[in-house]
Amino acid sequence: MNIQILNDTPPWEWPEDAGETISKVLLDKNAPASDRLLAAELAGDNVVMDNDMAPRLLSILKDTSESEELRSKAAVSFGAGLEYAEMMDFDDYGGEGDIITEETFNEIQETLRTLYYDSDTPKLVRRRILEGSVRAPMDWHKEAVEEAYSNDDTEWRVTAVFCMGYIKGFEDKILESLESENPDIHYEAVQSTGNWGINEAWPHIKELLLKEDIDKWLLIAAIEAAATVNPEESLEILTYFEDSEDQDITDAAEDALLNAGMAVDDFDDDDFYGDNFDDDEHY
Repeated sequence: MNIQILNDTPPWEWPEDAGETISKVLLDKNAPASDRLLAAELAGDNVVMDNDMAPRLLSILKDTSESEELRSKAAVSFGAGLEYAEMMDFDDYGGEGDIITEETFNEIQETLRTLYYDSDTPKLVRRRILEGSVRAPMDWHKEAVEEAYSNDDTEWRVTAVFCMGYIKGFEDKILESLESENPDIHYEAVQSTGNWGINEAWPHIKELLLKEDIDKWLLIAAIEAAATVNPEESLEILTYFEDSEDQDITDAAEDALLNAGMAVDDFDDDDFYGDNFDDDEHY
């Protein structure tokens, strides 16, 4: 199976040698650049990200002879694996593949931190390092994100607002970024409000949902955010998008309705038990 077929196949249907196929293309400097970029992207999937794949991606990231685009793709591809490994406490209960160990996790994060603070590392690579590593927040990330947000360079601000979706304590700056005229910053701010369920963002999210002329992907971000920002009030509005002619929008609405419904159920349960449950009466 070649790399293009893998890309067209759901990861859970990949053959056992998918990792080797991806690695072969990734490390082949004579392979087409587009294939190597695709391989670097696929290498980040949790089905193949393990203690063998991680060093291969690191070798690409550290190789200054490789293109900025490929190094950047390798950096951001660590994100899902780092997040999953930390969430699972380094035990792969999902059974999809061999999760990276804590030792490998620490090696990845230390390499990413070192390269990020290396002044010779290209800006694009540094941005992607921050975006990938922040999926499993470390002590150095908050300061790095604050510096990126205060940068006059718009691209750094886009990166900062993306990262704020994974680090606590930036709610005010996320809300501030909702008012940005830059579409990329605005988009990342919408996503970040959803990640944290920032209720104060609801008027803005609701306005986006009711807009007739809106970018498709911004609308999808607003749909996803609504489920956590204000699950109870968003239910009726989200139902409208279930019948969209665009399948991406329909899928996003169905997922958001499911998430919002569960959030409302959890709230009702907490409210019920909070008002009616007395430990002294039951023990």
